[in-house]
Amino acid sequence: MSITKQSVVASFLPEKTMPGKTAEAFAPSNIALCKYWGKRDVELNLPINASLSISLGELGSRTKITPSETGDQVYLNGVLQSEGSSFARKVIAFIDLFRRDLDQPVKVETNNNIPTAAGLASSASGFAALMLAINDFYSFDLDQKVLSAFARIGSGSASRSIYQGFVQWNKGEQEDGMDSCAEPLAVDWPGFRIGLLKVATGAKKIDSRSGMQRTVESADLYQSWPAQAEKDLNTIKHAIAEQNMSLLGQTAEQNALSMHATMIASWPPLLYWQPESVAAMHRVWELRASGVEIYLTMDAGPNLKLLFDAKNEAAVREAFPELTDMDLVAPFG
Repeated sequence: MSITKQSVVASFLPEKTMPGKTAEAFAPSNIALCKYWGKRDVELNLPINASLSISLGELGSRTKITPSETGDQVYLNGVLQSEGSSFARKVIAFIDLFRRDLDQPVKVETNNNIPTAAGLASSASGFAALMLAINDFYSFDLDQKVLSAFARIGSGSASRSIYQGFVQWNKGEQEDGMDSCAEPLAVDWPGFRIGLLKVATGAKKIDSRSGMQRTVESADLYQSWPAQAEKDLNTIKHAIAEQNMSLLGQTAEQNALSMHATMIASWPPLLYWQPESVAAMHRVWELRASGVEIYLTMDAGPNLKLLFDAKNEAAVREAFPELTDMDLVAPFG
């Protein structure tokens, strides 16, 4: 009999969940430099390969949980979500893993300061913030690695959003998945910069979970992905330790484009790019050819994330005038 997420979660909780009081938590969004794409266990969201990310500092999700006297309520950016909406169903199903038989309706308010479901990792920050708030609301006092593993059940990359800075999500080997959790890298890189180049901020037609499954099941090209991801992760960790932007940028860019190549090789083809995405890629490559060290990465969406050093910020701003101050992130202050 396969292990269920309910049984895994229950093994770390008290025998009974006690009624909770108001709790609020923030979690940053994160951008994977070495991507996670493909699951070895769909039920527990266990990845086929390890991954590594950089957080987006103050950009992410803030979630508040309070007791409710009128049944479960889920708000997103101030708007009450219908019970049948995908967002509300996912949030309540996740809370039920921890609430179990406790008859206490809750009001959940999530506010994202990044676009939702647009390939900017709002689900990562959303489920991480929800997990942190649940831990406080029910006074579970769980270890951070356990919180990371549980956040992963909601959204794989949420395991990384429990932490700030550079974070590695280990794929793990245990059947219950509890060793598939994230851990921060003890590295500061003050000059590291990220530019969020938004091509489209609406919800994706194909969510990451569905796209991932389609790729694994139908793309022969996917067979080479796990080995490349493992090699890329080790290279990126070395680049971070040496603060080598050239090595990190080249590896992260190739890793992202290789992941998208497996999607394009799926059937039906899965292409998250828009014409504006391709045009922006060419702008990055032209700027790099002119001598400005800048690289790109992309998650499962049309938007680009620019990677560069602070010394090149003026040149990047000039080449991409649509970048606002909010789009430029200094993860280490």
